Amino acid sequence: MAVALTVPAVGESITEVEIGEWLKPEGASARQDEPIVVIETEKATLEIPAPVTGRVTQVLKKQGDHAAIGEVVGYMEQADGAPQQPPQKPQETTSPPKPETPPAPSVPSTEKAAVAPPPPAPPRPSPQPPAQVDASRIERVVPMSAIRRRIGERLVEAQQSAALLTTFNEIEMSAVTELRTRHQEAFQKKYNAKLGLMSFFVKASVEALKKIPEINAEIRDESIVYRDYYDIGIAIGGGKGLVVPVIRNAERLSFAEIEKQIADFAERARDNRLKVEELQGGTFTISNGGIYGSLLSTPIVNPPQSGVLGLHAIQDRPVVRAGEIVARPMMYVALTYDHRIVDGREAVTFLKHIKELIEDPARILLEV
Repeated sequence: MAVALTVPAVGESITEVEIGEWLKPEGASARQDEPIVVIETEKATLEIPAPVTGRVTQVLKKQGDHAAIGEVVGYMEQADGAPQQPPQKPQETTSPPKPETPPAPSVPSTEKAAVAPPPPAPPRPSPQPPAQVDASRIERVVPMSAIRRRIGERLVEAQQSAALLTTFNEIEMSAVTELRTRHQEAFQKKYNAKLGLMSFFVKASVEALKKIPEINAEIRDESIVYRDYYDIGIAIGGGKGLVVPVIRNAERLSFAEIEKQIADFAERARDNRLKVEELQGGTFTISNGGIYGSLLSTPIVNPPQSGVLGLHAIQDRPVVRAGEIVARPMMYVALTYDHRIVDGREAVTFLKHIKELIEDPARILLEV
């Protein structure tokens, strides 16, 4: 029995997808629920599972083609059913032949001579190829993926629709580094998760957002929407590009719960297995360019959010402590914010509070 492979609904605002790799090409067998073909949306990469156990009999949409939600992209033949071909497309009807154009009336030879066209000009010489062709200078044209196109659109949208400014500060990481070193083994043993830096910055961001609620708000039409919940997006480099899965209600989560969610997001982002709903929403974003070695950058907000915190590499730098120059692990941090809703004083205060909480992590637990 022929079974259609259709594009599933993948989000309220998504009406079209791009076909990726066919994991099971024509003729290949697949078990029920085994991935058949990869589809890409503007937000995530997903897989269409086999609806039955059987064989792929026809591929209607190739890699790179676009397909609407609900459109049939291929067919399978159920293993225990009688072979059945997919419905054939109706053949195009041939239009009746056009009547032949009657021949033009003959013209006397004298008139022919008078209107005879001039002899054709000699053909132009074709351009000669270069004397030598460097085989190493090869160009490859690869269509942009749906995710990469959407990233570009969002970045341009952010620059054009918001008044973006960035403020900077630096944080001494000694206290957090010492705390992680001292409790890492016990933390991993109890929670089966590594105690990283991101949980500290997520918790610190929640406390700072409580202090400066404008950064957790958004402009909607001619109103400001303030939120009393904190959905923190974590920017992660996935297999197809940058994705920002969201930790929902981060204010309710423990350090271990945050670390587990981030680790799970990172693993599934590498395999392009994040769900669309996990990438939607978010009230504030944290981007850690430091894992790639970035020392300083200006992150761009994710509309319609009003702020994004950029983290950077930790380096030992000379600082003055108690009148002496000493080496300390330091990190530059950046806050890009929408100046339409957030004033400079609030932005500086927010980043300064992040600094205070990270340099004295006990304040995170005490929420002061």
